Amino acid sequence: MSVRYSRWPLLLVVCMAFGAALYKAPAMHPARTFKFVQTAAPRNDAARMQSRFASSTLHTQTHAASLIELKDGRIRAFWFAGSYEGAKDVEIRSAVFDPAHAQWGTEQTVASRITTEESLLRYVGKLGNPVAARAADGRLWLFYVTVSMGGWAGSSITAISSADEGVTWSAARRLVTSPFLNISTLLKGTPVAYDDGTLGLPVYHEFISKFGELLHLGKDGTVLDKQRLSAGSDHGLQPVLLVQSANDALTLMRYAGPPPHQVLATSTHDAGAHWSAPVKLDIANPNAALTALVLADGRMVAVLNDLEQGRDALTLMLSQDGGRTWKKIYQLEDQLNARLQALNEAAYLKRVQDLAKDSDAAASAAHAQSAQQQSCDAQGCRFEFSYPYLIQAHNGDLHLVYTWNRSFIKHVWFNQAWLDARIKALP
Repeated sequence: MSVRYSRWPLLLVVCMAFGAALYKAPAMHPARTFKFVQTAAPRNDAARMQSRFASSTLHTQTHAASLIELKDGRIRAFWFAGSYEGAKDVEIRSAVFDPAHAQWGTEQTVASRITTEESLLRYVGKLGNPVAARAADGRLWLFYVTVSMGGWAGSSITAISSADEGVTWSAARRLVTSPFLNISTLLKGTPVAYDDGTLGLPVYHEFISKFGELLHLGKDGTVLDKQRLSAGSDHGLQPVLLVQSANDALTLMRYAGPPPHQVLATSTHDAGAHWSAPVKLDIANPNAALTALVLADGRMVAVLNDLEQGRDALTLMLSQDGGRTWKKIYQLEDQLNARLQALNEAAYLKRVQDLAKDSDAAASAAHAQSAQQQSCDAQGCRFEFSYPYLIQAHNGDLHLVYTWNRSFIKHVWFNQAWLDARIKALP
């Protein structure tokens, strides 16, 4: 009897493996192509570049912002904030930027651990990484990471929607993305649209192995199928899609493997049905998130930590050959020399206070104290500029947000005239 019953665990494992294989197999779906959205042609504006803080709460850890343009041309940002990453008090927060007045509105809570638990009817331990998308029917979708057990490798994706541009939100529901307990799916990159009104959502996995995927979501937000962007041996995370035409796209990924640390890239020529084997580009990347987009003339811009180690510098880069080669065009942040100076807390406070004023003229001493609280410990003080997210509005303006010393979300707003001036200034 004991011999016969001992076969059941093995049979269960085999069945789970078979089911996982079926789930990973390409699903049958009608042919679809990317919806290639053209922004407005560059205007004859004077070069303009401004920065300010999008978040306003002091003395809290703030991270992983994303952006979406609203129907009236305003920009809504999302991020997560709490006492520390993974804490039970972390919330998904949002604010709206009005370009007409160059001003951010009041910071508000969109979702919390408790409200998410009430909708999902399951325990939620922590929240993270919100990413917004525009559905074909005009609704806003917000996808964010939830974890019920373990660390980020035990995560799943939760979705809420809004019919009033983010003023109110629906009840939350989980996306089913994996046959194995529906865990280890995270997201960070900008969603893409298909011509049939469905969405592509770049995601990644961290459980056992690390790889990127592209989820295909129906008009109601359900998962229809998915394509692998990399294998576990490639160590690709947080894919960012750059749509070049109805069928062509380049994906850039954070590299989480052994040195050398460089950006991974893969491409498709059939709207994501098949992807090339990932290769490393000649761009340093310290296992950190990046962002990129395609301009109307085909040039690509990217923002990333162009470093082998650390996140204390952030660079704006340009490619004029479809993403094969890249050059630096502007240094957004640079505190590399602070590594050598071993700043004590007093010196750090002075330095970060100057940076806060440079970032936002309205910044106060409390902004510097908030950064000091998040960035100084027994090992010393450090700078971090990370998790950039870049979009282009319909009028051609570009909006960038990123984590500023784990204490605020910084917003950089520039037009194509400023960008072109930086490009012309290159040697």
